[in-house]
Amino acid sequence: MVDLPQKKVGIVACSGEELAEGTVTRLAALKVLEQLRPKDTVTICLPLFLAGGEGDRAFARFYPTIAVDGCDKRCAAKATEIYSGKPAASVLVSDLMIERDIGTLRRLNDDGRELVDRTANRTAHLVDELLGRQWDRRAGEFVGETPAVEEAEPVEATCSCGSGIPVQKVNVDGQVVTLIALPAILQQFREQGKAPGDGVTRELLDAVKVYNAVPAEQEASYMSMLEREYTAFCMKN
Repeated sequence: MVDLPQKKVGIVACSGEELAEGTVTRLAALKVLEQLRPKDTVTICLPLFLAGGEGDRAFARFYPTIAVDGCDKRCAAKATEIYSGKPAASVLVSDLMIERDIGTLRRLNDDGRELVDRTANRTAHLVDELLGRQWDRRAGEFVGETPAVEEAEPVEATCSCGSGIPVQKVNVDGQVVTLIALPAILQQFREQGKAPGDGVTRELLDAVKVYNAVPAEQEASYMSMLEREYTAFCMKN
């Protein structure tokens, strides 16, 4: 497997403006990103995601994401599933409102601020589960880990489009396909001194399939494409 960036969790929040719950989702997501789990999360911009942002979509295909929605329309969760895959977890503000017996929110009042905290804490708990780490709430640190030195500057939320997930567009049977990790895979094979050829092409396909879904009926086409791409890469480098 290639050397890819540290595993993080993507947070995609509802962008609804007509309901106070939409404001709750964004404030809660920001709290997770900047205060609760800044080193373990990145933000996925929903409008950019819908518009075709390659970095965001690649991240959501490769790493786990949490959709934070305000209402049962679940716009963030549905968009993630359509373009990248089903979110690893979801948080629904309207469900938390039922748990706390909170009625309709018309503005961000005390109930709304409480919901922000509850939504953020629920999301942070899911981040811990997805990363396979246990959070000691009393100690305020991960179990078995040395607490990080508090930073002097406030942490800013980082975006998934800058997360370093390498992607490359290729042509397969006349269709443009975006493959996750292909640039890193080609680089790794080149550094290992592997020359283009049938045997190497099969290895390339196996490596590509670790990070991408390759239809069985198109494997031959993918192998032809990979042989072309790897040959061009070796000649260029």
